[in-house]
Amino acid sequence: MLLLERIRPIALLLARIGIGAIFLVHGWQKFTTMGIAGTTGFFQQLGIPLPGVAAPVVAVVEVVGGIALILGAALPIAGVLLILDMLGAIVFLHSANGFAVEKGGYEFALSLIAGLLAVAFSGGGLLALDGIWQRRQAETVAA
Repeated sequence: MLLLERIRPIALLLARIGIGAIFLVHGWQKFTTMGIAGTTGFFQQLGIPLPGVAAPVVAVVEVVGGIALILGAALPIAGVLLILDMLGAIVFLHSANGFAVEKGGYEFALSLIAGLLAVAFSGGGLLALDGIWQRRQAETVAA
């Protein structure tokens, strides 16, 4: 049990960084590689409602949410927003293709949702700003 207690915070840190980096890069691509206009056009082709609003919102959620995950800040809020983002990707893009990712299915988006659930409601592990803030609040109350 002692080994598990030592590994858990490091595992959560690595999960936060990995998942956060995925979202940060995907969101950044919506601003740079595709551009918001290209992302809007893609969203329009998918039938996403209000694509001109949805494209920049999704890009911002992915960039800011990815950074928040990496830093371990506002994890429940960032996690829920990114889960909603992935549910949208499943509904509008991947579900028609089945499960398998090699056929464009929802396997990868579903794995991100599972990882987000674990990280968002775990306290974030080692060096998470949420955990640091909570410890400072507890010390203030105790003093």
